[in-house]
Amino acid sequence: MSVAEPATTATSATTGPTAPPAAARRPTARRPAPGVLAAGAWLALVALAALLLPLLPGFDPLHGDFAHPSAAPGPGHWLGTDAAGRDVLQRTVAGARASFAVAGLTIAVGLLGGGALGLAAGWFRGPVDKAIGFATDLLMSVPSLILVMITVALRGPSLTVIGSLIGLFTVPHFTRVVRAVVLSLSERGFVQAARMIGTAPLRILRREVVPHVAPVALTFAFTATTVAIVAEGSLSFLGFGLRPPEPSWGGIIAEGRTTLGSAPWISLAPAAVLCLTVLALNYLGEQLRSKGGRG
Repeated sequence: MSVAEPATTATSATTGPTAPPAAARRPTARRPAPGVLAAGAWLALVALAALLLPLLPGFDPLHGDFAHPSAAPGPGHWLGTDAAGRDVLQRTVAGARASFAVAGLTIAVGLLGGGALGLAAGWFRGPVDKAIGFATDLLMSVPSLILVMITVALRGPSLTVIGSLIGLFTVPHFTRVVRAVVLSLSERGFVQAARMIGTAPLRILRREVVPHVAPVALTFAFTATTVAIVAEGSLSFLGFGLRPPEPSWGGIIAEGRTTLGSAPWISLAPAAVLCLTVLALNYLGEQLRSKGGRG
């Protein structure tokens, strides 16, 4: 035993500490939080309904069942009918398409316009930054909802006009978010090194800056999406959205406000869908922001 013990000691000293098993070394995958799963499932449900249900035969949100006006929810009309006998579920689904179309156009205008301006302001600084800052401050001082209503009244309501105008007023916010990120990145070592070796500015922006800016801008896009959906609903509620009988969430809510006492489902169904959709988008955006902050 006296001879074997030193040999064992020498062997352990040579080989070092015992390596942990492979299962212990393997990182455990984090499961998404229940709230994230619930929010994602709700958005997926609304999006799939808006895309697929209109393809089914018999889907017609403009058709009125005159034998059952203001019918309560039940078989055949799961969310009831409005005063003209139109199915509230079908109109709510069609209204989702209008809201998502406006939101998509808003994000496209805000992200492209604000992203380009924010990159230019944060990278070139000086007079360029001051000029862009003055333009964004000027645009933010304009009462956006009133200007949109005036423009819609003059040009006529359409998803393109509404989405483009709402997107225009999100440009300053995207600009400020992107500018702040670019300013912080411009002092980082990898950007300074690229400058020192003579890399062209546009190449630095494309290869080094934009990949870091994109996640932040896309995270902020969740907030802009909720703004677009709420703004479109507000415009429709005030009568500056799509012309009746074309369905939108705000328009359907406005149509049912006179019958809240006798047929509350006409307004409450689209209002609940609108509220849950905005809540899900806000929650996912907040989760992405907190995850990015920890990273």
